[in-house]
Amino acid sequence: MDDRTDRKQAEISGMSRMKTECIAFTVSLQEGYRYVKAFFVGQAKKLTARNEKEAAEADLVTAKMQVEATDAAEDTKNRLNKSV
Repeated sequence: MDDRTDRKQAEISGMSRMKTECIAFTVSLQEGYRYVKAFFVGQAKKLTARNEKEAAEADLVTAKMQVEATDAAEDTKNRLNKSV
C-alpha cells in the first residue's frame, strides 16, 4: 500500500508543479503583453503631443505602465510560489 500511496503522491506533486509552471508562463505572457501595450500607448501619446512637455509626460506614462506590469507579474508569481 505504501508503494501505491507514494506513486499517487508523486502524480499529484507532478501535476501541481505542471499547473504552477503553466500559470507562471501565462503570467509572463501577460507581462509581455502589458509591456507592448505600454509601448504603443506611449508612442501614440508622443505622436499626438502638442509640445515637449506632453511628450515627456508620455514617456512617464509608458514607464509607469511598464513598472506596473512588472510589479503585477512579480506579485502574482510570489503568491503562486507561496501557495506551493
